[in-house]
Amino acid sequence: MALFGFGSKSPKPSQSDESTEPKGETFQALTLEQMRSFLPRLPKARAQEVLPHLNDAMSEAGINTPRRQAAFLAQLAHESAEFRYFEELATGRAYERRKDLGNVKPGDGARYKGRGPIQITGRTNYRAAGKALELDLEENPARAADLDVGFRTAAWFWNSRNLNKHADKGEFDAITRRINGGYNGKASREAYYQRALRLLDKK
Repeated sequence: MALFGFGSKSPKPSQSDESTEPKGETFQALTLEQMRSFLPRLPKARAQEVLPHLNDAMSEAGINTPRRQAAFLAQLAHESAEFRYFEELATGRAYERRKDLGNVKPGDGARYKGRGPIQITGRTNYRAAGKALELDLEENPARAADLDVGFRTAAWFWNSRNLNKHADKGEFDAITRRINGGYNGKASREAYYQRALRLLDKK
């Protein structure tokens, strides 16, 4: 089981929404001040390290409104323990021979364990994310734990499950279910979400 609940299942991707900006909206990058207000326990150096990659990923994926950004930030903050972990702590053996994750070769469980701030898991997801991002993640899965790639795989997962649509409607529980397969950590996710909404409404 993944450290924060994602990866024990492989939800089927749906057709991606177009990442166009809603009418009247333009992308506004998250500032360092906002990041530290959202996650006050996050060291300044770590915030400075992750922020450019987070903003690039949100911009690329059309996560460009307060509701979209709040939902995205909340889910990632929960899944990655406030951007501290970009690789699952477990060995990944639990995913061995999981055909539903595309793990059909010996060693695939550990090779394709959860990585990135949303912890994509399984050969199938690594292959799909790599194809979408024009990166060979199937042959180089460890790259998904790097900041420049990890946030992009999270944004890829977000759009491949049409999560902007749910964010626009305020359907945060639906987003949790699509990411987690259930509602593990519901209270934590909701607390991050409400904090992010209050912060981003001030933009």
